[in-house]
Amino acid sequence: MTTPTQDKIPTGKVERALKLVGTGAKIGTNYLKYYTKKTLSGVDNKEELHNSNAEDIYDSLSQLKGSALKVAQMLSMDKNLLPRAYTQQFALSQYSAPPMSAPLVIRTFQRSNGKSPQEIFDEFSLQSSAAASIGQVHKARIGEHWFAVKIQYPGIADSIQSDLRLVKPMANAMFGLSEKEMKKYFQEVEEKLLEETNYTLELKRSNEMSQQCKHLPNIIFPQYYPEYSSSKVLVMDWMQGLHLKEFLDTNPSQEVKNKIAQALWDFYEFQLHHLKAIHADPHPGNFLFQPDGRVGIIDFGCIKEVPEDFYLHYFPLLIPVIRNNENVVDKLMSTIEIVFPADSMEIKKQLTDAFLAMTALLSRPFESSTFHFTMDFIDSIYAKGEEIYQIPEVKKPTQPRGSKHALYVNRTYFGIYSMMADLNAEINTAPKDWSDKLKNYWNC
Repeated sequence: MTTPTQDKIPTGKVERALKLVGTGAKIGTNYLKYYTKKTLSGVDNKEELHNSNAEDIYDSLSQLKGSALKVAQMLSMDKNLLPRAYTQQFALSQYSAPPMSAPLVIRTFQRSNGKSPQEIFDEFSLQSSAAASIGQVHKARIGEHWFAVKIQYPGIADSIQSDLRLVKPMANAMFGLSEKEMKKYFQEVEEKLLEETNYTLELKRSNEMSQQCKHLPNIIFPQYYPEYSSSKVLVMDWMQGLHLKEFLDTNPSQEVKNKIAQALWDFYEFQLHHLKAIHADPHPGNFLFQPDGRVGIIDFGCIKEVPEDFYLHYFPLLIPVIRNNENVVDKLMSTIEIVFPADSMEIKKQLTDAFLAMTALLSRPFESSTFHFTMDFIDSIYAKGEEIYQIPEVKKPTQPRGSKHALYVNRTYFGIYSMMADLNAEINTAPKDWSDKLKNYWNC
Protein backbone atom coordinates (compact mmCIF):
# COMPACT_ATOMS: atom_id res chain seq x y z
CA MET A 1 0.00 0.00 0.00
CA THR A 2 1.37 3.43 -0.98
CA THR A 3 1.96 5.80 1.94
CA PRO A 4 -0.07 9.03 1.56
CA THR A 5 2.14 12.11 1.15
CA GLN A 6 1.65 15.87 1.54
CA ASP A 7 2.25 18.31 -1.32
CA LYS A 8 1.81 21.26 1.04
CA ILE A 9 2.16 21.82 4.77
CA PRO A 10 0.04 24.68 6.17
CA THR A 11 2.41 27.43 7.30
CA GLY A 12 0.21 30.52 7.76
CA LYS A 13 -1.26 31.28 11.20
CA VAL A 14 -4.81 31.54 9.87
CA GLU A 15 -4.52 28.34 7.82
CA ARG A 16 -3.14 26.39 10.79
CA ALA A 17 -5.70 27.87 13.16
CA LEU A 18 -8.59 26.86 10.89
CA LYS A 19 -7.25 23.30 10.83
CA LEU A 20 -7.28 23.12 14.62
CA VAL A 21 -10.68 24.82 14.87
CA GLY A 22 -12.04 22.14 12.53
CA THR A 23 -10.56 19.48 14.79
CA GLY A 24 -12.21 21.11 17.80
CA ALA A 25 -15.56 20.88 15.98
CA LYS A 26 -15.01 17.16 15.36
CA ILE A 27 -14.23 16.63 19.05
CA GLY A 28 -17.44 18.47 19.94
CA THR A 29 -19.40 16.16 17.63
CA ASN A 30 -17.75 13.12 19.24
CA TYR A 31 -18.81 14.32 22.68
CA LEU A 32 -22.36 14.94 21.42
CA LYS A 33 -22.56 11.37 20.08
CA TYR A 34 -21.14 10.04 23.34
CA TYR A 35 -23.67 11.84 25.56
CA THR A 36 -26.57 10.99 23.23
CA LYS A 37 -25.70 7.27 23.31
CA LYS A 38 -25.20 7.40 27.07
CA THR A 39 -28.62 9.06 27.57
CA LEU A 40 -30.49 6.70 25.22
CA SER A 41 -28.83 3.40 26.13
CA GLY A 42 -27.42 4.05 29.60
CA VAL A 43 -24.06 2.67 28.39
CA ASP A 44 -20.99 4.75 29.31
CA ASN A 45 -18.59 3.90 26.44
CA LYS A 46 -15.70 6.24 27.22
CA GLU A 47 -13.29 4.04 25.24
CA GLU A 48 -15.16 4.71 21.99
CA LEU A 49 -15.05 8.46 22.72
CA HIS A 50 -11.32 8.36 23.42
CA ASN A 51 -10.64 6.39 20.21
CA SER A 52 -12.63 8.84 18.06
CA ASN A 53 -11.00 11.89 19.62
CA ALA A 54 -7.51 10.40 19.39
CA GLU A 55 -7.92 9.62 15.67
CA ASP A 56 -9.31 13.07 14.84
CA ILE A 57 -6.64 14.93 16.83
CA TYR A 58 -3.79 12.88 15.36
CA ASP A 59 -5.11 13.29 11.81
CA SER A 60 -5.11 17.07 12.23
CA LEU A 61 -1.78 17.38 14.02
CA SER A 62 0.00 15.03 11.61
CA GLN A 63 -0.99 17.30 8.71
CA LEU A 64 0.29 20.37 10.57
CA LYS A 65 3.60 18.76 11.68
CA GLY A 66 5.85 20.80 13.94
CA SER A 67 5.14 21.78 17.51
CA ALA A 68 1.51 20.65 17.44
CA LEU A 69 2.56 17.13 16.46
CA LYS A 70 5.54 17.25 18.83
CA VAL A 71 3.23 17.90 21.77
CA ALA A 72 1.24 14.81 20.74
CA GLN A 73 4.48 12.84 20.61
CA MET A 74 5.40 14.01 24.11
CA LEU A 75 1.95 13.20 25.44
CA SER A 76 2.20 9.70 23.95
CA MET A 77 5.18 9.10 26.24
CA ASP A 78 3.58 10.67 29.32
CA LYS A 79 1.25 7.74 29.82
CA ASN A 80 0.17 8.92 33.26
CA LEU A 81 -1.61 11.83 31.62
CA LEU A 82 -3.56 10.18 28.81
CA PRO A 83 -5.89 7.23 28.25
CA ARG A 84 -4.20 4.48 26.22
CA ALA A 85 -6.21 5.32 23.07
CA TYR A 86 -4.34 8.64 22.86
CA THR A 87 -0.91 7.26 23.69
CA GLN A 88 -1.21 4.52 21.06
CA GLN A 89 -2.44 6.90 18.33
CA PHE A 90 -0.01 9.71 19.18
CA ALA A 91 2.91 7.27 19.25
CA LEU A 92 2.65 7.19 15.43
CA SER A 93 4.14 10.70 15.47
CA GLN A 94 7.46 9.24 16.60
CA TYR A 95 8.42 8.09 13.09
CA SER A 96 5.29 7.37 11.05
CA ALA A 97 3.74 10.75 10.30
CA PRO A 98 2.58 11.35 6.69
CA PRO A 99 5.71 12.44 4.72
CA MET A 100 6.22 15.33 2.33
CA SER A 101 5.71 14.56 -1.35
CA ALA A 102 8.73 14.34 -3.69
CA PRO A 103 8.26 17.83 -5.21
CA LEU A 104 7.96 19.40 -1.75
CA VAL A 105 11.10 17.54 -0.58
CA ILE A 106 13.14 18.92 -3.49
CA ARG A 107 11.85 22.48 -3.03
CA THR A 108 12.50 22.41 0.72
CA PHE A 109 16.04 21.03 0.31
CA GLN A 110 16.93 23.52 -2.42
CA ARG A 111 15.71 26.52 -0.42
CA SER A 112 17.98 25.59 2.48
CA ASN A 113 21.07 24.30 0.66
CA GLY A 114 21.02 26.36 -2.54
CA LYS A 115 21.18 23.18 -4.65
CA SER A 116 18.83 20.29 -5.30
CA PRO A 117 19.67 16.97 -3.60
CA GLN A 118 20.44 15.49 -7.03
CA GLU A 119 23.19 18.11 -7.52
CA ILE A 120 24.92 17.05 -4.29
CA PHE A 121 24.34 13.29 -4.13
CA ASP A 122 24.92 10.60 -6.75
CA GLU A 123 21.72 8.97 -5.59
CA PHE A 124 18.89 10.39 -3.49
CA SER A 125 15.70 8.53 -2.54
CA LEU A 126 12.67 10.80 -2.87
CA GLN A 127 10.69 8.44 -0.68
CA SER A 128 11.32 9.13 3.01
CA SER A 129 12.63 6.40 5.29
CA ALA A 130 10.99 7.95 8.37
CA ALA A 131 8.75 10.96 8.93
CA ALA A 132 8.21 12.48 12.37
CA SER A 133 7.13 15.80 13.88
CA ILE A 134 9.93 18.22 12.89
CA GLY A 135 11.39 16.60 9.78
CA GLN A 136 11.79 13.47 7.70
CA VAL A 137 14.75 11.31 6.68
CA HIS A 138 15.92 10.27 3.21
CA LYS A 139 18.64 7.87 2.10
CA ALA A 140 21.36 9.22 -0.20
CA ARG A 141 24.71 8.10 -1.67
CA ILE A 142 28.00 9.61 -2.84
CA GLY A 143 30.25 6.99 -4.38
CA GLU A 144 30.06 3.95 -2.11
CA HIS A 145 29.09 5.95 0.98
CA TRP A 146 25.48 6.09 2.18
CA PHE A 147 24.02 9.02 4.10
CA ALA A 148 20.88 9.81 6.08
CA VAL A 149 19.52 13.23 5.10
CA LYS A 150 17.13 14.84 7.58
CA ILE A 151 15.02 17.59 6.02
CA GLN A 152 12.99 19.94 8.19
CA TYR A 153 9.37 20.60 7.25
CA PRO A 154 8.85 24.13 5.84
CA GLY A 155 7.60 26.84 8.18
CA ILE A 156 7.94 24.77 11.35
CA ALA A 157 10.20 27.13 13.34
CA ASP A 158 8.03 30.16 12.52
CA SER A 159 4.81 28.48 13.66
CA ILE A 160 5.89 27.16 17.08
CA GLN A 161 4.62 30.01 19.24
CA SER A 162 1.27 30.35 17.48
CA ASP A 163 0.80 26.57 17.33
CA LEU A 164 1.27 26.15 21.06
CA ARG A 165 -1.20 28.96 21.69
CA LEU A 166 -3.74 27.11 19.55
CA VAL A 167 -3.07 23.73 21.18
CA LYS A 168 -3.62 25.09 24.71
CA PRO A 169 -7.45 25.12 24.62
CA MET A 170 -7.44 21.56 23.26
CA ALA A 171 -5.08 20.45 26.04
CA ASN A 172 -7.32 22.16 28.58
CA ALA A 173 -10.49 20.51 27.26
CA MET A 174 -9.06 17.04 26.66
CA PHE A 175 -6.53 16.61 29.46
CA GLY A 176 -7.72 18.92 32.24
CA LEU A 177 -4.56 21.04 32.39
CA SER A 178 -5.08 24.38 34.11
CA GLU A 179 -3.99 27.64 32.50
CA LYS A 180 -1.29 28.06 35.17
CA GLU A 181 0.07 24.56 34.58
CA MET A 182 0.01 25.01 30.81
CA LYS A 183 1.87 28.32 30.98
CA LYS A 184 4.74 26.70 32.85
CA TYR A 185 4.65 23.52 30.76
CA PHE A 186 4.40 25.19 27.37
CA GLN A 187 7.12 27.76 28.09
CA GLU A 188 9.66 24.97 28.59
CA VAL A 189 8.31 23.07 25.58
CA GLU A 190 8.56 26.16 23.37
CA GLU A 191 12.21 26.71 24.30
CA LYS A 192 13.14 23.11 23.52
CA LEU A 193 11.14 23.06 20.27
CA LEU A 194 12.92 26.15 19.00
CA GLU A 195 16.22 24.38 19.70
CA GLU A 196 15.00 21.30 17.82
CA THR A 197 14.36 23.34 14.68
CA ASN A 198 17.94 24.64 14.73
CA TYR A 199 19.85 21.95 12.83
CA THR A 200 23.09 23.92 13.14
CA LEU A 201 22.79 23.60 16.92
CA GLU A 202 21.87 19.94 16.60
CA LEU A 203 24.97 19.30 14.47
CA LYS A 204 27.16 20.91 17.16
CA ARG A 205 25.49 18.99 20.00
CA SER A 206 25.59 15.71 18.06
CA ASN A 207 29.34 15.98 17.59
CA GLU A 208 29.92 16.99 21.22
CA MET A 209 27.72 14.31 22.76
CA SER A 210 28.98 11.51 20.54
CA GLN A 211 32.59 12.43 21.43
CA GLN A 212 31.83 12.57 25.15
CA CYS A 213 30.03 9.21 25.11
CA LYS A 214 32.09 7.26 22.59
CA HIS A 215 33.81 5.25 25.35
CA LEU A 216 30.51 3.67 26.47
CA PRO A 217 30.15 0.02 25.43
CA ASN A 218 27.63 -0.97 22.74
CA ILE A 219 26.58 2.62 21.96
CA ILE A 220 27.37 3.84 18.44
CA PHE A 221 26.92 7.19 16.70
CA PRO A 222 26.89 8.33 13.09
CA GLN A 223 29.42 10.79 11.72
CA TYR A 224 27.96 14.18 10.74
CA TYR A 225 28.78 16.19 7.62
CA PRO A 226 28.64 20.01 7.99
CA GLU A 227 29.68 20.47 4.33
CA TYR A 228 26.34 18.99 3.19
CA SER A 229 24.23 20.33 6.07
CA SER A 230 22.47 23.64 6.70
CA SER A 231 20.09 25.19 9.23
CA LYS A 232 17.22 23.05 7.84
CA VAL A 233 19.10 20.01 6.49
CA LEU A 234 21.24 17.64 8.57
CA VAL A 235 23.39 14.99 6.89
CA MET A 236 24.94 12.05 8.74
CA ASP A 237 26.06 8.47 8.09
CA TRP A 238 23.33 6.01 7.22
CA MET A 239 23.14 3.53 10.08
CA GLN A 240 21.74 0.03 9.84
CA GLY A 241 19.33 -1.16 12.48
CA LEU A 242 15.66 -1.35 13.40
CA HIS A 243 13.35 0.72 15.56
CA LEU A 244 12.19 -1.00 18.72
CA LYS A 245 8.91 -2.51 17.53
CA GLU A 246 10.43 -3.89 14.31
CA PHE A 247 13.45 -5.14 16.27
CA LEU A 248 11.27 -7.02 18.76
CA ASP A 249 9.33 -8.56 15.84
CA THR A 250 12.56 -10.38 14.89
CA ASN A 251 12.36 -12.29 18.23
CA PRO A 252 15.85 -11.45 19.52
CA SER A 253 17.19 -13.47 22.45
CA GLN A 254 16.74 -12.15 25.98
CA GLU A 255 20.53 -11.96 26.22
CA VAL A 256 20.63 -9.50 23.31
CA LYS A 257 17.71 -7.51 24.73
CA ASN A 258 19.46 -7.25 28.10
CA LYS A 259 22.67 -6.13 26.38
CA ILE A 260 20.77 -3.36 24.58
CA ALA A 261 18.99 -2.28 27.75
CA GLN A 262 22.27 -2.13 29.69
CA ALA A 263 23.84 0.01 26.98
CA LEU A 264 20.93 2.47 27.10
CA TRP A 265 20.93 2.55 30.91
CA ASP A 266 24.68 3.27 31.06
CA PHE A 267 24.33 5.91 28.33
CA TYR A 268 21.69 7.86 30.25
CA GLU A 269 23.36 7.45 33.64
CA PHE A 270 26.63 8.87 32.28
CA GLN A 271 24.90 11.82 30.64
CA LEU A 272 22.86 12.76 33.67
CA HIS A 273 25.36 12.31 36.46
CA HIS A 274 28.58 13.25 34.66
CA LEU A 275 27.62 15.59 31.82
CA LYS A 276 24.55 17.14 33.49
CA ALA A 277 22.94 17.09 30.04
CA ILE A 278 20.69 14.40 28.62
CA HIS A 279 19.32 13.22 25.31
CA ALA A 280 15.77 14.17 26.33
CA ASP A 281 13.80 12.62 23.47
CA PRO A 282 13.97 8.89 24.29
CA HIS A 283 11.21 7.64 22.03
CA PRO A 284 11.91 4.50 19.96
CA GLY A 285 12.23 6.46 16.71
CA ASN A 286 15.55 7.91 17.88
CA PHE A 287 17.32 4.58 18.30
CA LEU A 288 18.46 1.89 15.87
CA PHE A 289 18.84 -1.54 17.44
CA GLN A 290 21.44 -3.94 16.04
CA PRO A 291 21.23 -7.77 16.02
CA ASP A 292 24.47 -7.98 18.03
CA GLY A 293 23.08 -5.85 20.87
CA ARG A 294 24.54 -2.46 19.97
CA VAL A 295 22.40 0.69 19.86
CA GLY A 296 22.69 3.53 17.36
CA ILE A 297 21.73 6.99 18.66
CA ILE A 298 20.54 9.12 15.75
CA ASP A 299 18.94 12.29 17.08
CA PHE A 300 20.38 14.96 19.40
CA GLY A 301 17.87 17.69 18.58
CA CYS A 302 16.48 17.74 22.12
CA ILE A 303 19.16 18.04 24.80
CA LYS A 304 18.13 19.03 28.32
CA GLU A 305 20.89 20.70 30.30
CA VAL A 306 20.34 19.94 33.99
CA PRO A 307 21.20 22.89 36.28
CA GLU A 308 23.47 21.95 39.18
CA ASP A 309 21.09 23.36 41.80
CA PHE A 310 18.15 21.36 40.42
CA TYR A 311 20.31 18.21 40.28
CA LEU A 312 21.38 18.59 43.92
CA HIS A 313 17.79 19.02 45.11
CA TYR A 314 15.89 16.58 42.86
CA PHE A 315 17.94 13.40 42.58
CA PRO A 316 18.67 12.94 46.32
CA LEU A 317 15.04 11.83 46.66
CA LEU A 318 15.94 8.66 44.77
CA ILE A 319 18.14 7.62 47.71
CA PRO A 320 16.22 6.02 50.64
CA VAL A 321 18.48 7.32 53.42
CA ILE A 322 17.94 10.90 52.20
CA ARG A 323 14.25 10.33 51.51
CA ASN A 324 13.83 9.26 55.17
CA ASN A 325 15.48 12.42 56.54
CA GLU A 326 12.57 14.72 57.28
CA ASN A 327 14.60 17.93 57.58
CA VAL A 328 16.37 17.38 54.27
CA VAL A 329 13.13 16.35 52.54
CA ASP A 330 11.40 19.57 53.67
CA LYS A 331 14.16 21.64 52.04
CA LEU A 332 14.14 19.54 48.87
CA MET A 333 10.37 19.68 48.43
CA SER A 334 10.41 23.46 48.78
CA THR A 335 13.32 24.00 46.39
CA ILE A 336 11.84 21.84 43.62
CA GLU A 337 8.51 23.70 44.00
CA ILE A 338 6.30 20.83 45.14
CA VAL A 339 5.27 22.72 48.28
CA PHE A 340 5.22 26.44 49.02
CA PRO A 341 5.39 28.49 52.25
CA ALA A 342 1.75 29.58 51.89
CA ASP A 343 0.49 25.97 51.81
CA SER A 344 -1.36 24.68 54.84
CA MET A 345 0.26 21.91 56.87
CA GLU A 346 -2.39 19.50 55.57
CA ILE A 347 -1.61 20.27 51.91
CA LYS A 348 2.14 20.11 52.56
CA LYS A 349 1.78 16.67 54.14
CA GLN A 350 -0.53 15.39 51.40
CA LEU A 351 1.77 16.52 48.61
CA THR A 352 4.97 15.41 50.33
CA ASP A 353 3.58 11.95 51.10
CA ALA A 354 2.30 11.55 47.53
CA PHE A 355 5.54 12.73 45.94
CA LEU A 356 7.68 10.50 48.17
CA ALA A 357 5.43 7.50 47.46
CA MET A 358 5.87 7.99 43.71
CA THR A 359 9.60 8.61 44.10
CA ALA A 360 9.98 5.45 46.18
CA LEU A 361 8.36 3.50 43.35
CA LEU A 362 10.48 5.14 40.65
CA SER A 363 13.67 4.62 42.66
CA ARG A 364 13.27 0.84 42.98
CA PRO A 365 15.77 0.12 40.17
CA PHE A 366 18.46 2.07 42.08
CA GLU A 367 17.97 0.15 45.33
CA SER A 368 19.37 -3.20 44.21
CA SER A 369 22.32 -4.37 42.15
CA THR A 370 20.02 -5.61 39.36
CA PHE A 371 16.44 -4.87 38.37
CA HIS A 372 13.93 -6.62 36.12
CA PHE A 373 11.81 -4.10 34.16
CA THR A 374 8.35 -5.52 33.47
CA MET A 375 5.04 -4.18 32.22
CA ASP A 376 3.65 -4.83 35.70
CA PHE A 377 6.21 -2.32 37.03
CA ILE A 378 5.15 0.26 34.43
CA ASP A 379 1.47 -0.38 35.22
CA SER A 380 2.18 0.17 38.93
CA ILE A 381 3.60 3.60 38.03
CA TYR A 382 0.40 4.37 36.03
CA ALA A 383 -1.75 3.24 38.95
CA LYS A 384 0.17 5.35 41.45
CA GLY A 385 -0.07 8.35 39.14
CA GLU A 386 -3.85 7.93 38.85
CA GLU A 387 -4.12 7.60 42.63
CA ILE A 388 -2.12 10.78 43.20
CA TYR A 389 -4.16 12.61 40.56
CA GLN A 390 -7.24 12.23 42.77
CA ILE A 391 -5.71 14.51 45.42
CA PRO A 392 -7.60 17.83 45.04
CA GLU A 393 -4.45 19.98 45.05
CA VAL A 394 -2.99 17.79 42.29
CA LYS A 395 -6.16 17.59 40.21
CA LYS A 396 -6.89 21.32 40.42
CA PRO A 397 -3.76 22.99 41.83
CA THR A 398 -3.96 26.49 43.26
CA GLN A 399 -0.55 27.11 41.63
CA PRO A 400 1.74 25.13 39.33
CA ARG A 401 3.67 22.44 41.20
CA GLY A 402 7.14 21.20 40.35
CA SER A 403 10.23 22.73 38.79
CA LYS A 404 10.10 23.31 35.06
CA HIS A 405 13.39 21.37 34.82
CA ALA A 406 11.60 18.22 35.95
CA LEU A 407 9.44 18.17 32.80
CA TYR A 408 12.08 16.85 30.40
CA VAL A 409 13.95 14.86 33.07
CA ASN A 410 10.76 12.98 34.02
CA ARG A 411 9.85 12.52 30.38
CA THR A 412 13.29 11.07 29.71
CA TYR A 413 13.23 8.59 32.56
CA PHE A 414 9.71 7.44 31.83
CA GLY A 415 10.75 6.87 28.23
CA ILE A 416 13.75 4.82 29.38
CA TYR A 417 11.68 2.75 31.82
CA SER A 418 9.09 2.06 29.10
CA MET A 419 11.76 0.85 26.64
CA MET A 420 13.29 -1.33 29.35
CA ALA A 421 9.90 -2.91 29.99
CA ASP A 422 9.32 -3.47 26.26
CA LEU A 423 12.64 -5.33 26.28
CA ASN A 424 11.62 -7.21 29.46
CA ALA A 425 15.20 -6.46 30.53
CA GLU A 426 17.06 -7.45 33.65
CA ILE A 427 20.18 -5.30 34.01
CA ASN A 428 22.68 -3.83 36.46
CA THR A 429 21.08 -0.67 37.86
CA ALA A 430 22.93 -0.02 41.12
CA PRO A 431 23.93 3.67 41.30
CA LYS A 432 27.61 4.28 40.87
CA ASP A 433 29.48 7.11 42.59
CA TRP A 434 26.67 9.66 42.16
CA SER A 435 24.68 8.19 45.07
CA ASP A 436 27.58 8.56 47.51
CA LYS A 437 28.27 12.10 46.33
CA LEU A 438 24.68 13.15 47.02
CA LYS A 439 24.67 11.45 50.44
CA ASN A 440 27.87 13.26 51.33
CA TYR A 441 26.47 16.58 50.10
CA TRP A 442 23.45 16.24 52.39
CA ASN A 443 25.41 14.64 55.27
CA CYS A 444 23.24 11.53 55.19
